[in-house]
Amino acid sequence: MNVDGGCLCGAITYQAVVDPERCAICHCENCQINSGTAFGWVVHIDDGQFELTSGRLKVFETVADSGRRRCLSFCGDCGTRIHAQTPDEPGTFFGLRVGTARQRHLLAPKQQVWCRSSHTWVFDLPTITRNEMQGR
Repeated sequence: MNVDGGCLCGAITYQAVVDPERCAICHCENCQINSGTAFGWVVHIDDGQFELTSGRLKVFETVADSGRRRCLSFCGDCGTRIHAQTPDEPGTFFGLRVGTARQRHLLAPKQQVWCRSSHTWVFDLPTITRNEMQGR
């Protein structure tokens, strides 16, 4: 599936080919920290088919819960995470942050991973009070 998107401030734009069947919610601690929320929402980029169409990504290298080195790419201006990849193993998961894609409404998660790191309340989300908009 072809997608395009970018960061919050608009400095970064991209085009990519993703596999919607490999769309996941990741509960690992790295995703929790670098997303600033309870989990990450990622989709696999097919065969490294990612093209940066504007801007310049900054890269931060970390070690994932799996023990693999991961390079996290983000906008140096607004801090939006764009993707992550494993530099030593190009065939492993190259994940695009779904929230940055214009087509995010078409990319429903198909699985959840690293659930052992999840917060206990995330699986109760359907029972939590919902509001269509934030109150003033």
